[in-house]
Amino acid sequence: MAATARLRITEIFASVQGESSRVGLPTVFVRLTGCPLRCTWCDTAYAFTGGTSRTVDEVLAEVARHGLRHVCVTGGEPLAQKACLVLLRALCDADYDVSLETSGALDIAEVDPRVARIVDLKAPGSGEVARNRYENIPVLGPRDEVKIVLADAADYDWARAQIAEHALDRRCSVLLSPVEGQLDPAQLAEWVVRDRLPVRFQLQLHKVLWNDARGR
Repeated sequence: MAATARLRITEIFASVQGESSRVGLPTVFVRLTGCPLRCTWCDTAYAFTGGTSRTVDEVLAEVARHGLRHVCVTGGEPLAQKACLVLLRALCDADYDVSLETSGALDIAEVDPRVARIVDLKAPGSGEVARNRYENIPVLGPRDEVKIVLADAADYDWARAQIAEHALDRRCSVLLSPVEGQLDPAQLAEWVVRDRLPVRFQLQLHKVLWNDARGR
């Protein structure tokens, strides 16, 4: 029954992971359609609508054709589709190394514990700071990661305060990224070093390699 659960899929493709501690790993990306958020800097707005309806078995078959061990389920906001939980469990059962990229606005507690959850914390510059689900923080574990995308110095100060207030670095890895074209990456790196912040600075590797090409 679970294998026949249906999801709306925008695309499935192989590339290298561009973010997180898995950066550089050859990975199959499963991009689900739809997102309840509208971040000002979103670079996957094409996944808000459209897509094609597929069963979990059909998705697994296409993932298998790529012949890679690492699979990243992303969006849009993948958890907006209830069958995403079924897909994640099925991928883990098939012995893939699975990560989930989620906005942090929805409950992550029911995600299969074998999945590495990459959870956004939305800074004020995103326009969606009010959507942060802080109840997710106590659920985070060592396999998980928190990602904060920053548009300016005010966002950086906000992020630094959140890391301290919630002791995020004691729960999991924390990733800071600059919004492309808004915050100079070198400036962000300098702030992180200056403040001895317990985080990982990251750029989106896929954009360095292929700019904004879709399906890369």
